[in-house]
Amino acid sequence: QVQLVESGGGLVQPGGSLRLSCAASVSISSIYRMGWYRQAPGKVRELVAAITSGGSTNFADSAKGRFTIFRANAKNPLYLQMNNLKPEDTAVYYCNALGPGSYWGQGTQVTVSS
Repeated sequence: QVQLVESGGGLVQPGGSLRLSCAASVSISSIYRMGWYRQAPGKVRELVAAITSGGSTNFADSAKGRFTIFRANAKNPLYLQMNNLKPEDTAVYYCNALGPGSYWGQGTQVTVSS
């Protein structure tokens, strides 16, 4: 069982930045892949960025060039650095841990608005 707790969401103006954190109850180096997903009202949850235990990353097209996913160290936490935020980035952002099993945090709200 893996517990995940996200933090760092909030209200930011377009063009601003936020850094989301995901603290896991286990060493994240033991997890095959960790990722950030988001879900906007009326839309399906979508992958934003992910990183494997080997350090490979992948990003949604909408996140490329603006978002970075990284770990402070092999243990904890996982971060999502979001720059040049746009109103369409508004969503609840969820941390996911994959392997074995799939685990989700409770989510953190990100609102991009002037």
